[in-house]
Amino acid sequence: MPFWLLSLIYFFFLSFVLSVWAALGNNAALASLIIMTVLLLLIYKTSSLDIEVDQFELRIGRAHIERKYLGEAFILDNTQMRRIRTQDADPSAYLAIRFWASTGVKLMINDKRDETPYWLISSNKANQLAQALNKN
Repeated sequence: MPFWLLSLIYFFFLSFVLSVWAALGNNAALASLIIMTVLLLLIYKTSSLDIEVDQFELRIGRAHIERKYLGEAFILDNTQMRRIRTQDADPSAYLAIRFWASTGVKLMINDKRDETPYWLISSNKANQLAQALNKN
């Protein structure tokens, strides 16, 4: 998650803390500040998209697929990524995207038993990800 987004969320949290302080006093405000800070750290940790590629499979968060079912990976720039997330979207595709990442990879799936045509993966390191996925 980018710094500007974390700052915006924390600003809203601090607005809440200020409201608690005005209504309930210092102790309640301190407690709410601690809770909001921990909550921000939790949001930061859970919003990350962990991508792992090894010789056997691709893992994105809790999703995983064996490499034998992976087709070609295409690098998507900002315009292509925006387009495939909106008007060119396939409802049966698997989406591993974060709105703050402007580039990504479209990974074709070659499994006759799976109706998912592709995985759309947002990544700020789309070139490196596509290279790792296109290696045999």
